[in-house]
Amino acid sequence: MEAPVVNVQEVLHSLRDVKYRDFQAKLIPTVSQENIIGVRTPALRQLARKLYQSGQAESFLSSLPHRYFEEDQLHAFIISLLPDYGQCAAAVGAFLPYVNNWATCDQMSPKVFQKHRQELAEQIKCWLASESVYSRRFAIKMLMDHFLDKDFSLDYMKLVAQIRSDEYYINMMIAWYFATALAKQPEAAMPFLEGKCLSDWTHNKAVQKAIESRRISLEMKNALRMLKI
Repeated sequence: MEAPVVNVQEVLHSLRDVKYRDFQAKLIPTVSQENIIGVRTPALRQLARKLYQSGQAESFLSSLPHRYFEEDQLHAFIISLLPDYGQCAAAVGAFLPYVNNWATCDQMSPKVFQKHRQELAEQIKCWLASESVYSRRFAIKMLMDHFLDKDFSLDYMKLVAQIRSDEYYINMMIAWYFATALAKQPEAAMPFLEGKCLSDWTHNKAVQKAIESRRISLEMKNALRMLKI
């Protein structure tokens, strides 16, 4: 017996919290408030699993573009569940041009990528070359999430440091990457700050985020304070 077809927008509106919508609208300025329903993330993740397990995910993923922010969130959460690397990478690539906010971009975190880092590294280069703001932001985030630990390479760090953009959401992710790198790969990351290898704004934001981090030693924080431009 087939599971009943879920009317996604109907379910989302039934979960609506107006106060939460108003709160979210302030955090996501690139999305119009009229396109935000106001559904909390745990409920969205639960609905994503329901759509995936019922076999309705493919139909939903093919229905781009979506109207509501929550539909984009659902899309990101469903993609994150896909177990096949090729299918998942293709779904990410198809979706990224439609992503219009930092939250959807950052909350898309496919589990399967952890087991296919070699293929992922090549795909990241394609996303970095895109003209789409959130394709580039997502690529930097994937380098931060997957290539600052055992698969770290100085070449990836150089790749991020070379990026120049006028886009706030790209520069913020570069800053976040280097603040994280200072915690995970301090000996490799510190010379990039000492050598002023980033744009001035991004450099200062990376320094600020690192100083605010609990993972950075007091000694390094003091050194970073001396590097502000």
